[in-house]
Amino acid sequence: MQEWQSLLKYITQGVYVVGVADAEQTHAFTAAWVMQVSFSPVLLALSINPEHHSYQLLKQGGVCSINVLSQQQMGLAAHFGQSGLKDKMAVGQWQLAKTGAPILQESLVYFDCKVSGELAAGDHQLIVCEVVAAGKLHDGLPMLYSETGTMDASDALYDE
Repeated sequence: MQEWQSLLKYITQGVYVVGVADAEQTHAFTAAWVMQVSFSPVLLALSINPEHHSYQLLKQGGVCSINVLSQQQMGLAAHFGQSGLKDKMAVGQWQLAKTGAPILQESLVYFDCKVSGELAAGDHQLIVCEVVAAGKLHDGLPMLYSETGTMDASDALYDE
């Protein structure tokens, strides 16, 4: 790995569980690439691998929740970061948001969103979402991506 790639963990970003839904099913995944991109309307953007099952549900349903994890929720981040689990949603308490997206009740804060656009971004898709509702569920400090170490094994994903 090139030296500059190891420095990317210094870019400040949080760790989130993104809940997605279509008319028939719900799913969730861990994301670290989420940011606010507009004040009016309030827009958030997230990055997702288009080969993941969650991307298909996001495309079909057009809604998602962005759930902010606390520093003490490394286990949740690891669980929802796994691929291929049969019943990923068996972990955590879930409630459907106004849009129908699943909200993780253990999270600090949630944003209920509807998809407003997308853009190809290398090996991921950049999804822009309009926030339609939000709420604080618990007190605490948000988890930072730099605190997760090698949990996501991202070091092996860079082209050499």
